[in-house]
Amino acid sequence: MDLSAIVLNCSLKPSPAASNTEALSNVVLQALRDRGVAGDIVRIVDHQVDPGVESEAQSEGDEWPAIREKVVAADIVILATPTWLGQISSVCKRVLERMDAFLSEEQEDGRPIAYDKVAGFVVTGNEDGAHHCIAQMAQAMIDLGFTVPGQAWTYWNKGPGPGDEEYLNSSEVDWSNTTGLSSAQNLLAVAQALRSNPLPQPAG
Repeated sequence: MDLSAIVLNCSLKPSPAASNTEALSNVVLQALRDRGVAGDIVRIVDHQVDPGVESEAQSEGDEWPAIREKVVAADIVILATPTWLGQISSVCKRVLERMDAFLSEEQEDGRPIAYDKVAGFVVTGNEDGAHHCIAQMAQAMIDLGFTVPGQAWTYWNKGPGPGDEEYLNSSEVDWSNTTGLSSAQNLLAVAQALRSNPLPQPAG
């Protein structure tokens, strides 16, 4: 059963700057790869993604259509975001706004385009708010038609006040990594289940 995954890293930092969000995302992605899932990370801020709520390019140079194709081709879609002021990043909000078009897009059999895809989440930051960010993203992805498995997330928050903000150097790294491995297992299990037993056509 060939499955694929994509991580949409919504860090505000362009490459090659180090990204805590990407570091933790790689834990989840590597766990999926170790289980036979092909996967890649797209750092959104490295690409021109225009504002809008349509799949089509909004201006010359808009790279969302190419990124969208990778999302549509994937069985597992992971949204990864830093936490700023207790909120998901502006980059993540833009991605969700562009994915709003999925509400009216269909697969060849007429089912919603996001059906049979599972969604997971990675959150990092130097303040509390991870569960709030996960809730925001999960609700949006559920609305679009994605399936969200139980505990399909991991996060790392440094905690209040100034100090070391590097995820890899933090005392919580083991918990974040172990939780990430569990999320990968849950994402894969549900993706496999949906491959064998697709969601039905919506009623009506």
